[in-house]
Amino acid sequence: MAAPQRIAPGQLEVGLVPELPRLPIAPEWKDQQRLWGHAFHPMCSYLAMFPAALTHAFIARYSRPGDVVLDPFSGRGTTPLQACAEGRVGVGNDLNPMAHLLTAAKVDPPNRAQLAARVSLLRVRWSAEAPRWSALAAEAIARPGPGGFDVPAAGGHSAPAPLPHEVALAFHPRTLAQVLFVREALDRADRADRFIAAALTGILHGRSQTYLSDLMPNSFSMAPRYVRDYVARTGFRASERDLFACLDAKLKRLLRHDLPAVRGIALLGDARDAGSRARRALRERSLPDRARLVVTSPPYLRTVKYGYYNWLRLWFLGVDPDAVDALLDDAHQLDAYLVFMRQVLADLRPALTDDAVVVLVIGDVELDRGRAIRGGIGLAETVWERSAAPEGYRLAGVALDDIAAHRKMTKIWGDEAGRTTKTDRLLVMAPTDQGRRRALAAATLPIDWEWPPGGRLRLV
Repeated sequence: MAAPQRIAPGQLEVGLVPELPRLPIAPEWKDQQRLWGHAFHPMCSYLAMFPAALTHAFIARYSRPGDVVLDPFSGRGTTPLQACAEGRVGVGNDLNPMAHLLTAAKVDPPNRAQLAARVSLLRVRWSAEAPRWSALAAEAIARPGPGGFDVPAAGGHSAPAPLPHEVALAFHPRTLAQVLFVREALDRADRADRFIAAALTGILHGRSQTYLSDLMPNSFSMAPRYVRDYVARTGFRASERDLFACLDAKLKRLLRHDLPAVRGIALLGDARDAGSRARRALRERSLPDRARLVVTSPPYLRTVKYGYYNWLRLWFLGVDPDAVDALLDDAHQLDAYLVFMRQVLADLRPALTDDAVVVLVIGDVELDRGRAIRGGIGLAETVWERSAAPEGYRLAGVALDDIAAHRKMTKIWGDEAGRTTKTDRLLVMAPTDQGRRRALAAATLPIDWEWPPGGRLRLV
């Protein structure tokens, strides 16, 4: 298939766009419990994620069992996981290696027996190798940072490197020894190891005894300089945690439900050719190669640095956080952002069925470092006018999702929490009039919110 069309910034003229028609979809997802949906969803926190209940509202209306549901910006895998749990083929794509890991772990998990066997083997290895790893951790703590003591690489796939000083400060020495052991032992190409690695990212740090480090909250990593200053100012000493006890408790929570009914697909790559790559991956599995539904949240305009705010998790995975932020290019100005979105939608269109529905969850952004962003308000309308309509999409309308400020992940910026506003706009459209009519006709359909189906928890 041909490469996605590349559009120069000068091809778009940005101006005022009219308010779009309102689609009568009630935000019933706001009335559901915070952890509504499959038990895999809270595997690991992730910035700017939307709730699983929101995804269900569109999966239930606009897809049937067996349909392909695609998310080109899958983040922690909310859309593809919920799709797989509801009998659809969930396909998620993301350029962030951590997002890809979380999505892959959720939509293509090991079974309970495989997972138990792998954890048991790791325990046996740890009991035999603990003295070696404890000595290595003690040496690394004594000489961390640039020019310090080298520790094995994640997965053993690259050369050893000095332990960052901030990592040494975050963990109790015995816990650090266990972290270094599993970091080197896990091969993320293996389904069970990938699931364990993803589960461990979710308990790497947090403010309770269920986390391996109590230095910082679980939702994001404090900046490395702040970590050093905080420890020096407060005399912080990490509490001892047993990695295997914490992992067992985490896996027990994750395995409360049946595995997803359908195995999904996780792709690592640029959203601008996600549609093309999704079709190839689906054909390789002899599956329908066009999606009937897309539910996705494109990156907020100039807001989130996924590498910077996940640097400790990325260290555990052996990924450079600076490289992640450079790769994701979060510093889009409006003109470049609209070009980017047009390229995404251009490549996506051939990957859609004739009656497909596309839902873009787009958050307005008011400020960046205290300064107003041009075009940050009414961004969904601008994306429609300048990115979607020129590619031949048909508009169904916009649904609103008012979000309390304290629930937005961007509250982590304190006084700059106003970067994003209290409203997300859900831009609903289709590649053809057939899809647009389907989007309008199903907008008011009643939704069954019982989860799990049958109202009870089931073991794998």
